Amino acid sequence: MWLAALLPLAVATVQAQYVVESASFGHGSRSTISPNSFGIPGWHISGEGHVPQLVDKVVLTPPYPGNRRGAIWADTKIIQTEWTADFEFRATGPERGGGNLQIWYTKEGQAHVGTSSIYTVGKFDGLVLVVDTYGGRGGVIRGFLNDGNTEYKNHHNVDSLAFGHCDYPYRNLGRPSRIQIKQQRDSFEVDVDGKSCFKSDKIKLPPDYYFGISAASAETPDSFEVYKFILSTSSSFAREEPRRDTPNSHQQTANQQAENAPASSLKSTEAQFADLHNRLQTMSQSMDNLFRHLSTFSGNSESRHQELTRKMTSTDQLSAMDGRLQAIERTVQAIQRDVEGKDYQGQLAKLQDTLRDTHSSLIESLPRTMTQIVSTSRPRMGFFLFIVIVFQLLLAASYIIYKRRRANAPKKYL
Repeated sequence: MWLAALLPLAVATVQAQYVVESASFGHGSRSTISPNSFGIPGWHISGEGHVPQLVDKVVLTPPYPGNRRGAIWADTKIIQTEWTADFEFRATGPERGGGNLQIWYTKEGQAHVGTSSIYTVGKFDGLVLVVDTYGGRGGVIRGFLNDGNTEYKNHHNVDSLAFGHCDYPYRNLGRPSRIQIKQQRDSFEVDVDGKSCFKSDKIKLPPDYYFGISAASAETPDSFEVYKFILSTSSSFAREEPRRDTPNSHQQTANQQAENAPASSLKSTEAQFADLHNRLQTMSQSMDNLFRHLSTFSGNSESRHQELTRKMTSTDQLSAMDGRLQAIERTVQAIQRDVEGKDYQGQLAKLQDTLRDTHSSLIESLPRTMTQIVSTSRPRMGFFLFIVIVFQLLLAASYIIYKRRRANAPKKYL
């Protein structure tokens, strides 16, 4: 009897899922994504053309402008062999907006992939799940695998390398979309909003790989927002796994506890100095994060300035153009002086005399020429009369011959 009562509890214990805190955000006490709006504990944030915003979500690509990239990568490797990645995102944009979202599970992590998309990444070892509008279907989710030997950005047809896909219209839904990636002992499966997208029993992803999320927007952009990423495993040792956070993670926890402690609880001098020390360290870390973001902004501004400098006309080109304009101005002034300084009255008088002589010769020779043309071109009347007489004679001769033949012809009487 008691065995039957304990059986459901045992099954629930076996099926329990434990969250891997070092590779998760946006759940439980960490639902605020970022404790200080500068970073996510255990994750590295990067962007091209902008810095991804951290509020109650991670804005990888902004609504405006387009052609921007953003990415977040876990700092620690995933040591579990069986796991479930629960991912929520939202994509919004104009009717003809575009972009793509990638969920990576690679051996190299941030160092080799960064903010790349499936079309710009080189060689990588692992899995990538792509969400985009490939083929004009309105939305599709595809899976790609690589063993580190195929360079995707130079491949003649990257889309043909997908091993699984399903249609999913993800844009402008007004709610977050949920994707689950499940790696079990004997199967690999991708679910979308609680429905199976594709599944395979031939895929077994190895441990010690990094999770990452990247997004890229088109000229008319889609804004990709990530709400949470929760990695869980059914292995019970995951709960006791030591947290492999960044070096300042323990200090951050201590600082947060100190900030939440009431002032009345700090009675001893040592506790007060410890509280002051923790607060100073928190301020120092915040200043470090601020300086890091300022350095990133300064680098981006410098690169934009250099790009504008390259596009602008150089001083040498301006000097050469100014020299050519001055040479043209000198030539025009010389022509103007030459025209104003010379007297063309004599040349004009000669031209007038020439025109007068030509006019007089035409008037004198034109009547004679016309008379000669008319007289030489008129028809000859004698020749015309000769032709008429000859024709009449031929007609008379023909008539006489006809009469004679008719008179000599035999006559028939009825």
